[in-house]
Amino acid sequence: MEDPIIYSILAIVVLLFLSAFFSGSETALTAASKARIKRLAKEGKKSARAVGRLIEDKERLLGSILLGNNLVNILASALATSVLITFFGDQGVVWATLIMTLLVLVFAEVLPKTYAISKPERVSLIVAPFITMVVKIFSPIVSTIQVIVRTTLKMLGADMSKADHVLSPQEEIRGHIDLKESEGHIQKIDRDMLGSILDLDEVTVEDVMVHRKNMIMTNIDSGSEAIIQFVVSCPYTRIPLWQGQSENVVGILHARDVLRAVRRQGLDSTKLRFDRITKKPWFVPETTTLREQLNAFLERKAHMALVVDEYGALMGMVTLEDILEEIVGDISDEHDYEAEGVKLLDNGSVLADGTVTIRDLNRQFDWQLPDDEATTIAGLVIDRATVIPIVGDEFKFLGYKFQIIGRRKNQITRISILPPKAKRVRALSKRATKPV
Repeated sequence: MEDPIIYSILAIVVLLFLSAFFSGSETALTAASKARIKRLAKEGKKSARAVGRLIEDKERLLGSILLGNNLVNILASALATSVLITFFGDQGVVWATLIMTLLVLVFAEVLPKTYAISKPERVSLIVAPFITMVVKIFSPIVSTIQVIVRTTLKMLGADMSKADHVLSPQEEIRGHIDLKESEGHIQKIDRDMLGSILDLDEVTVEDVMVHRKNMIMTNIDSGSEAIIQFVVSCPYTRIPLWQGQSENVVGILHARDVLRAVRRQGLDSTKLRFDRITKKPWFVPETTTLREQLNAFLERKAHMALVVDEYGALMGMVTLEDILEEIVGDISDEHDYEAEGVKLLDNGSVLADGTVTIRDLNRQFDWQLPDDEATTIAGLVIDRATVIPIVGDEFKFLGYKFQIIGRRKNQITRISILPPKAKRVRALSKRATKPV
C-alpha cells in the first residue's frame, strides 16, 4: 500500500475523531444545566466559567460547531472517495458513500452524543477550552453566515430580530418539573410543592383565606371572665375581637398577652382592660397575591391579617400558616380539629364539603377543574349551573358528574363528584398503595 493512501486513511481516522468531538460537544453544551454550571462557576472552576460564556451565545456556539463538524465530515468523505476510487474505480464513489455514512453515523454521531447526553456537565467542562478556541477562530465566518441567514429569513417574512421567548421562565420550569415527574425522578408531592411556589404570584389571599363565617372571634364587651374562658378553650393563640357587630373587628388578642396581663394583675381578671392589650388589626385587600402577602408578613413580622373587599367589608382572615400550607400541604398539630372535608368512596367518586377549595381537590386527586371563576367546589357548581341548585340536582361538565347532597338555606354544604373513569382508577390505585 502506497504512503499517500496510508496518510489518507490516517487523516480520515483523525477527521472522524474530530467529528465525534464536535458532535459530543454540541450535545453536552446544549444539554448542560445552567444552574449547575453557574454553581460551579461561583465555586471558582475556570472551565465552568468558560461553559457559561459559551452557552450565553448559543447561536454563535452552534454555528461554530456545525461549521467545524461539516468541514471535517466533508473532508473525510472526499479523502475516502479518493482512496476507494484507487481500488474500485468509479464504483469507489458508491463504496465511499456507504462506508462513510456508516462510520459517521455510528462513531461520529450516535456514540459521542449518547455518551455526552448521559454526562452533559462533565463533558462540557472538558471540551469548553477547546470549543472556546474554535469559536474564536470561526467567529468571523459564523458572523457572516448569521447575517446571510437572518437576511434570507427576513426576505421570507421571518424577522428573527423581533423573536421573543414563547415560554416564560415560570412555564419553562413547570415544563421541566412535569417532565421529571413523568420520568419518575420527582414524586407528586414534590411537584405540587414546586408548582405551588410558582403559583404564589397568581393566587390571591381570597383563594386561601378563612371565610368570615368560619372565623373564631369573640365580643370585646362580653366581660373579662368570658373572654379568658374563650381564650383558654380556643385552639388558636390569636383571636380577633369585635364590637357592636361581628364584622367590626377592633383588635387582635394574643393568648400570651392575656397570660402576662393576668399575672401582672395577680390573677385578678376583673381588672383586665382588653382594649389595652389587643393589637391593632391589619387589613389587606382581597386581591393581594400570596407572594406579596408573604413578603408583607416577613417585613412586619406578623402572622395574621384580615381580608377586606373593595368596599372595606370584612371577607375573612389569612395567616402565615395558610400561605405555607399552599406550598407544603396541610399543617396539623395537636390542637387542630379533624374535619372530613373530602372523602373518597369505593366507586371512585368523591364526597366533598361545599367549602372545599378547587385547588385542594386538584392537588389531591390530580384533577384539572378550573378555578378562575370560583374558589370553592360549591362556587364552581353554581357558576356552571347559573342557579343555586337544590338537593338531588345533577350536573355534568368537563367530564365530571356533580350531584347536590346537602344544602342549607342558599349554601351548598355537600357535593358528590364522579370524575372521568381514568381519574377514578388512578385515585383508587393510589389509595390502595397507601400503607394502612
